[in-house]
Amino acid sequence: MADTQRRGRRIMMTQSELDAFLGAQRTCRVATVGGDGMPHVGALWFVWDGTALWLYSITRSKRWAQLRRDPRLAVIVDDGHEYGELRGAELTGRADFVGEAPRTGEPCPGLDTAERLFAEKYFGMSAMPHDGRHAWLRLTPESVASWDFRKLPG
Repeated sequence: MADTQRRGRRIMMTQSELDAFLGAQRTCRVATVGGDGMPHVGALWFVWDGTALWLYSITRSKRWAQLRRDPRLAVIVDDGHEYGELRGAELTGRADFVGEAPRTGEPCPGLDTAERLFAEKYFGMSAMPHDGRHAWLRLTPESVASWDFRKLPG
């Protein structure tokens, strides 16, 4: 993943801060590009494995159809209420479709970690429940920009 962040270096997260932040947050906003060039933004649950963001999306969604046509996406994960506590990350790249779609639970070793992390984070379970409506998207970021306003002086 490229370190393309130039402005705001003093408030950017270190890799360990970014890993902890992405591991703790529950919801991200995913921006895709429509056939008409207009953006579409929607919220999703996700997990971070240290190198990729894993998104569990409904396969009959506008987002899924748009990513099939154009795999470019941007994801924002943020937190904070007051100005001095705002923090977040923007990850951009291309979506990779992983496993069967929709996901029914067929063996797919490439999903073992993502499904274990997701099941623990959102369901408090050790195994992923499959509903036959969702499938996996992997975003291995081409660029990441992060900010943590708590690092600003006084």
